[in-house]
Amino acid sequence: MPHNEHYDLLASLWDLAGLPPEALTQAALSGADPLFPSSFRVGAAAQSTIAAAALAACELGQARGAARQRVTVDMAHAAVECSGWFSLDGRVPDLWDAFSGLYPCRDGYVRIHANFAHHRAGALRLLGLDPAHATRADAERALQAWSAPDFEQASAERGLVAAALRRFDQWDATPQGRAIAAQPLLTITRIGDAPALSLLPLRDDRLPLSDVRLLDLTRILAGPVGGRAFAALGADVMLVNAPHLPNIEAIADTSRGKRSALVDLRTPQGKDQLWRLIEHAHVFSQGYRPGGLAALGFSPEAIARRRPGMICVSLSAYGSQGPWAERRGFDSLVQTAMGFNHAEGEAAGNGRPRALPMQILDQATGYLMAFGAAAALWRQRREGGSWHVQVSLAQTGHWLRGLGRLERGLHRVPPDFSPYLETTASGFGELCAVRPSARLARTPAGYALASMPPGSSPAVWW
Repeated sequence: MPHNEHYDLLASLWDLAGLPPEALTQAALSGADPLFPSSFRVGAAAQSTIAAAALAACELGQARGAARQRVTVDMAHAAVECSGWFSLDGRVPDLWDAFSGLYPCRDGYVRIHANFAHHRAGALRLLGLDPAHATRADAERALQAWSAPDFEQASAERGLVAAALRRFDQWDATPQGRAIAAQPLLTITRIGDAPALSLLPLRDDRLPLSDVRLLDLTRILAGPVGGRAFAALGADVMLVNAPHLPNIEAIADTSRGKRSALVDLRTPQGKDQLWRLIEHAHVFSQGYRPGGLAALGFSPEAIARRRPGMICVSLSAYGSQGPWAERRGFDSLVQTAMGFNHAEGEAAGNGRPRALPMQILDQATGYLMAFGAAAALWRQRREGGSWHVQVSLAQTGHWLRGLGRLERGLHRVPPDFSPYLETTASGFGELCAVRPSARLARTPAGYALASMPPGSSPAVWW
């Protein structure tokens, strides 16, 4: 493998997962930052996490009897894939609610995430406004009376989602900033004893994750991206939604390659359904608020007891340690809280807070989920045991910051998307989206199933 910073970045991820270094010779990485207008290395973050996930899947395939194969990832294609762009019937959906975004406060800025109706209504009520009649201008006026940290704290206490704008040094001084800095990018932990599970031997002409079953209990972006990555590499992925919870339009893009079922965990019947699915699954991936599924009886430890040998993957906003460990959050809020929006504004020279050009914390974390799951499956096959993979948006953010800055990155014009797009029929309409950027030399990655709305599939494996 050539020695340069991009290969070194992939090698550092590989080493973190404890995978055999000789497999890295199969990676072929091309391209360089900047590719999108940012002072951060968003292209490198996209390329390295996508390459790690695909290469780990191929290494699992090699352990099942298939020959190793070359994995090629072009940085421009990877960055475009992580842009999250898609259209339905020629329309590019607007994924942001009118009330979402940055607001000036008495002493700074706060970002509100209002894409879900209950979060929007809660934020407006906290401001003393009527959700049925309030306007964005009403919210702007009301926030002038608030301190940004006070609104952030009051929102968290009510289970809402908002973040005060910070500089990097201010984030570093917080207890949560210190907790994140003390943790690795991801953890893969053995949580129980179990024999090595048998996966069917793999022929050279089959995708590396063929016959691997993943339960995808994730909803917004990072987790669904991780499940989609598994599907593109051959896994049987079942997206499990709750019938009473809302989704965003991005589900049309992130559901490619998956079956899509509904299970109501508020009922005994729904819990029994999920346990039956778990009994025949290899990976259980979830991104609900910390402790949410555990309260229903589906903690990683409970799953490992019931299904020894399971790989559990847990996604959170702010990690498993520190005072914000149970706090809700989304990519845009984590960017704001950790200092990215302030840093991009400074780099632009006008001081106005500026978001990253894509939700790279979500996207890269999704591919890290797939990488961690494939690596844990490889280790389970060698060592046995039940395993828990943990990732968070904030840990990914800390890692991205550590990749360094680009002096003139904000002047970059994004690449042309058209060479990377494919159009397919879906249950949501004609879907135009980015095809997988990980190119496998022998078994091309792709989506065997069309994207379909929740409930289109029964909640059974066979």
